[in-house]
Amino acid sequence: MHMVTRWTKGIGVVGVLLGSLLFTGWDLGYAFDGEQHPSIEQQNPSQSWDKKFPGTSRFTVLADFGGSAVRDNETGLVWEQSPETKTMNWLNARFHCTSRKVGGRMGWRLPSVHELASLVDPSVSPGPTIPSGHPFVNVQAAHYWSASSFAGKPSHAWNVGFVMGMVHDIKIIDSHNVWCVRGGNNAAAY
Repeated sequence: MHMVTRWTKGIGVVGVLLGSLLFTGWDLGYAFDGEQHPSIEQQNPSQSWDKKFPGTSRFTVLADFGGSAVRDNETGLVWEQSPETKTMNWLNARFHCTSRKVGGRMGWRLPSVHELASLVDPSVSPGPTIPSGHPFVNVQAAHYWSASSFAGKPSHAWNVGFVMGMVHDIKIIDSHNVWCVRGGNNAAAY
């Protein structure tokens, strides 16, 4: 009986604390200063990957990057407008993106396999298999590295082929194309 009373009081205390947090606006986007601040979803509504944009409205060339970067309005990711045409192995590709400066900005990285594959339009043939109406230049009908290592084989990493829009694993010592991205970091890929 004594334990039930303690448990009930404990639940009551937790309820009062949670209720006071809700009352002060913690779940409503309010800070201690009393001002309303937008939630992450309100700030970046297109980063939920739940929208499909047709042709030319899917991509936006970013003037703030001197026109050398493109925002994918479906995913919220920012891509190089003109990816590197020189091929390199996987380790050099990771370093290349990390040290890259595009549009006067650093903070680039090699994309995860899912991010890179999101650019594939399987209805496009022959490659490069990217959506029609895209603003990219120098995209090759070739294989591009992702940052995602292949769990079954430590000597392999995931790769997206823009030849036919296929995803597969390839030896990390091989040379392939690189397309750097900003935003939406997929920490599991690193």
